[in-house]
Amino acid sequence: MEQLWELTHALEKRIRLPAVDLPGFAAGEVETGTEIPDDPKEAARALRARWGLGAGPIPHLIRLLENRGIVTALVPLADDDVATVDAFSTSRLPRPIVVITRDRADDVYWHRFTAAHELGHLVLHGDAIPGDARQEREADAFAAEFLTPHASIVPSLPGRVDFAALSELQRIWGVSVKSLLYRCREVGLFSDSTATRAYQRLAIMRGRGAFRPEPIIGFPGERPVLLSRAFELASENGTSLLELANELAWPLPRLRTLLGMEDTRPTLKLIR
Repeated sequence: MEQLWELTHALEKRIRLPAVDLPGFAAGEVETGTEIPDDPKEAARALRARWGLGAGPIPHLIRLLENRGIVTALVPLADDDVATVDAFSTSRLPRPIVVITRDRADDVYWHRFTAAHELGHLVLHGDAIPGDARQEREADAFAAEFLTPHASIVPSLPGRVDFAALSELQRIWGVSVKSLLYRCREVGLFSDSTATRAYQRLAIMRGRGAFRPEPIIGFPGERPVLLSRAFELASENGTSLLELANELAWPLPRLRTLLGMEDTRPTLKLIR
């Protein structure tokens, strides 16, 4: 997280990035409850209104966050201590930062929900307290309402388990069938037993190849580009990768990783 801020700061010396537009955020400090409701669902609706999103689907969530000045990065985490972490975020730096692990990128719907969950933490909590069940539930409730507003999604939800209808809603709203099943249960369309059977059927169908995860590589608007495009613009104005690496005192591979650049070097194979 600190390295991402160092990189962002170095780029901001050269490039004017989008201004931060996050309720309560003031360059490293967040005052919750002052500009947005404390209730997660009301907060999601208020943020949608503030950002002028209407009540329909959000086609490109990651690009939306970046356009609002929130640094978002997709970073591989090799440390065993964080192997089970989906994402983390902070608002205690001069810019809010969201980090999503590469594993989430294998499923665009999980990736989007994870990003919306972290946005919920930024809006509601500033920084999440690790392991705090209440905050996690609140961030989930925020994410569900932010991605699928109750007033808009409920009229479209099927009154019985219909995976064809749910699959179409998944495509339109950019949320998983599993999330939609939970929504049906939450609003009272499905009983607990019906929802449980539906989850079981979904697991069987996935085992047979249906509802396969869709990686974000096919969804350009869900891939972070803020830092990489900032560097491209900086390079057009004379900044080299080596110059930036020397300024940060980082090895070039680490800089490429945090910029989201693919390693295009050919792999040497030794045959004995």
